[in-house]
Amino acid sequence: MPYRTVWVILGLYVLLLAGFVSVGGSVTVNGQQLGNTLYAFPALWPRLTYMASYFNLLLGITLIILITDEFQFRTFRQQVIDGSSVAGLVQGKLAVSGLLALFGMLGVLGVGLFFGLTRSPETVGRAAETLGTVLLYGLQALGYLSVAALVGFLLRKGGPAFLGFLLYCWIVEPLLRLTTPDEVDRYFPVKIFDSLTPTPGQELLSTLTGPSSALLPTQAAPLAVVYIGLCWLLTYLLLRSRDL
Repeated sequence: MPYRTVWVILGLYVLLLAGFVSVGGSVTVNGQQLGNTLYAFPALWPRLTYMASYFNLLLGITLIILITDEFQFRTFRQQVIDGSSVAGLVQGKLAVSGLLALFGMLGVLGVGLFFGLTRSPETVGRAAETLGTVLLYGLQALGYLSVAALVGFLLRKGGPAFLGFLLYCWIVEPLLRLTTPDEVDRYFPVKIFDSLTPTPGQELLSTLTGPSSALLPTQAAPLAVVYIGLCWLLTYLLLRSRDL
């Protein structure tokens, strides 16, 4: 990916995540500073993937840049003229999405190992206990990227696509969920993706605010796979119906 902007955004992803994790230890809860206990394994991975979930939008914007640039420079059209199929174009962007999700996972692993080993080395023996949460985070990142790809292919221009992606994830779907019964709203796509990295200490919060309507990560994972497949199927059908 020879895009300077893309590499800048990916660099920001790692720097911002590391920055948030770094200052997290100075947060005071109930009069006590979290300190190095924040970085202790095995609880570090669920906390870190929850923080990283807020930066999935950066990965989505990166993919939108790559897709809309190809519309702008007519490279999709040229590839079809050169003999590529629509399915091949979609598979290519699906592969890029997989690489971006892998980048996110490696970023989480790198940041987690750095802070875990330097701030709480005595717990490193338990580092593998919750490592599966990083895989769930990778699935979540791929989910957000799939939505971003669908919006990018639908709108074809960077500005509207960025806005459409952010509006759907942050405003449109949350507003729709407000007017939808709990038994239904937990199956909305972004909520399914968010359920893969639940809020740390959700069990304690549930005792104060009542049980959460969100699915457990293990329940949300197969539905997330279905939504990811649906997004790419819609992307394929959209491209087939359009003149590139």
